[in-house]
Amino acid sequence: MTDIEDAAAVVPGSLMERLGISLSEVTADRVVGTMPVEGNTQPFGLLHGGATAALAETLGSYGAQVHAGKGRAAVGTELSITHHRGVRDGLVTGTASALHLGGRVCTYSIEVVDGKGQRVATARLTCFLISDSQDS
Repeated sequence: MTDIEDAAAVVPGSLMERLGISLSEVTADRVVGTMPVEGNTQPFGLLHGGATAALAETLGSYGAQVHAGKGRAAVGTELSITHHRGVRDGLVTGTASALHLGGRVCTYSIEVVDGKGQRVATARLTCFLISDSQDS
């Protein structure tokens, strides 16, 4: 892993840490990570859609940041997500796959599946690539 992945994966108090997101593969083309259902549920015991969206945005943002490289930052500008089924326990796995890696814009498709490999959600994230010195 590069310094980019190492730094964000261990930031105490980050949303990644609070949600229990763990990364297993990080490249500009593909990012894979898991998140436990436990601790990330809505009041009715199902995986919270917002937690699933945060997993999707995290994975796509990592890929975009790796593509952006040093001196630039990837900032999410649009996230859409469709929730297909509820999950009550175990881990969910998300895979972000690059759809477009441009000089100013990156777009990722993110598939989230449960422990049986059944699709839980499908998301799409678009990030702008900006100079680190610009305000986001």
